[in-house]
Amino acid sequence: MRIRKRLTAAALAVLLAVAAVPCAVMAEKKEEKLTKVTLNEVAHSIFYAPQYVALEKGYFREEGLDVELVTGFGADKVLTALISGEADIGFMGAEASVYAFQEGATDPAVNFAQLTQRAGNFLVAREEMPDFQWSDLKGKKVLGGRKGGIHISM
Repeated sequence: MRIRKRLTAAALAVLLAVAAVPCAVMAEKKEEKLTKVTLNEVAHSIFYAPQYVALEKGYFREEGLDVELVTGFGADKVLTALISGEADIGFMGAEASVYAFQEGATDPAVNFAQLTQRAGNFLVAREEMPDFQWSDLKGKKVLGGRKGGIHISM
């Protein structure tokens, strides 16, 4: 009886191992079918949170896309990556492609959709200003949040 149980267990183990091979091969083939897409975003922003969630949860993979997210740190750099072929999609303001078009780009970037309705910028101060008015900025310097960002003297 013990020998019979051992033979049954061994046969079952072999059967499971043989069945697992096609499943592993199919999983590898599914991975091979993913389309690689490089997405270059101008900056990290809370307004892009749905995109970050979709990447983290694997929603793009489920749709056959292997999305690589790169941060360009400036619309000029995103557009450069797009033009040079380093990126397939660029998240940036339309102004970069307009500037390139005005400079005579032979293959201008095409803008589509609207990702956000507001800029993801915030004005902060070192000290509390309960009755803040925009005129309070007169004579002050406003620094952008990244290298190459806005620097305004008012």
